[in-house]
Amino acid sequence: MRRNAGNRLPDGPKGATLGAALALLPTLALAAAPEPKTFRDWMAGCDNVKTCTALSLPAEAADPIAYLRLERPAGPEGAARLVLRLRGDWKTPPRTLQLKLDGAAFPANGKPLPVTIDSDLATLTFSGEDMAALIEAARKATKLTVSAPGLTGSVSLAGSVAAMLWIDEQQGRLGMTSALVRKGTNTATPPAPALPVIAAVPAPPMLDMKVGKQQAASLRAELKKKDPDSCEDDAALLEQDEAWTLGNKRILVALACSRGAYNLSSSFFIMPENEPAKATPLSFAGGGNDLTNASFDPRTGHVSFFDKGRGIGDCGATGGYAWTGSAFVQTEFSMMGECRGISTEDWITLYRSKGK
Repeated sequence: MRRNAGNRLPDGPKGATLGAALALLPTLALAAAPEPKTFRDWMAGCDNVKTCTALSLPAEAADPIAYLRLERPAGPEGAARLVLRLRGDWKTPPRTLQLKLDGAAFPANGKPLPVTIDSDLATLTFSGEDMAALIEAARKATKLTVSAPGLTGSVSLAGSVAAMLWIDEQQGRLGMTSALVRKGTNTATPPAPALPVIAAVPAPPMLDMKVGKQQAASLRAELKKKDPDSCEDDAALLEQDEAWTLGNKRILVALACSRGAYNLSSSFFIMPENEPAKATPLSFAGGGNDLTNASFDPRTGHVSFFDKGRGIGDCGATGGYAWTGSAFVQTEFSMMGECRGISTEDWITLYRSKGK
């Protein structure tokens, strides 16, 4: 049997552009903040508390991968942070990187800038002074070149000023002394919205595996009677079905309903123990009860998911929900709509919260 994959991104061999697929992504976060926007070779987006991110997009065939990432919280105290990432197969990791703007040394004194190394990723964090100088230079410069011994990458600056101007607009900084681009004399920067506070409730001890499989199997059988096409039922998928107790004789059930090359889509339900006919589908952001590559941690009460746009996982969507004792509430959501080798931790956040 086959069914609609709900919020699952379609598997694809390339996935270089996910514009059409983004319509399938959870929309609660998008409703709380503007959708990410593309400005030539840059992308920018803001979350529900107006923390904004701007990213340069490496060329599709770029080798090595190099990109700039600027993040800035909203409010008077929101300080911008600009980093440069360079991915390399390091035999001897570099300690510094050499930068050039359209062939001219940057900073102007030509001094190499120190980096930190995490596996294959070198990170250069710009000082406030160098960040301001780079943003100002980007009004005319077209390319930032980054060099390490035996490795040279480039970052397009086309669209960078427009992306940062958009961030200024979203945060109410236009004409403010704190603006990134369009500065003025006004000092009354708007405050940042309050961060949602969510109290997650850990689930009781795990169900015995055999009992959990029985609960899931009973629900699968019930759904098959009501709608034979609601969920695929090949043997490999049945093995992925899971169930957990939520207390008060409530069971959380995840039925594995469809699989692609690198995405497994599961449908989530809460049902009274041993009463599959009374099961209720969860309602995640976007209205469906499907999550992709999802896992539930009963120790924390959190469900996480990772919807891959392609196999290496450099695009798609990631996020999570917390069990509050009565419902699952969204806690975070990040996405990357272009498959360009950008690390998951650098994706654009559209929704965030803090635990209580």
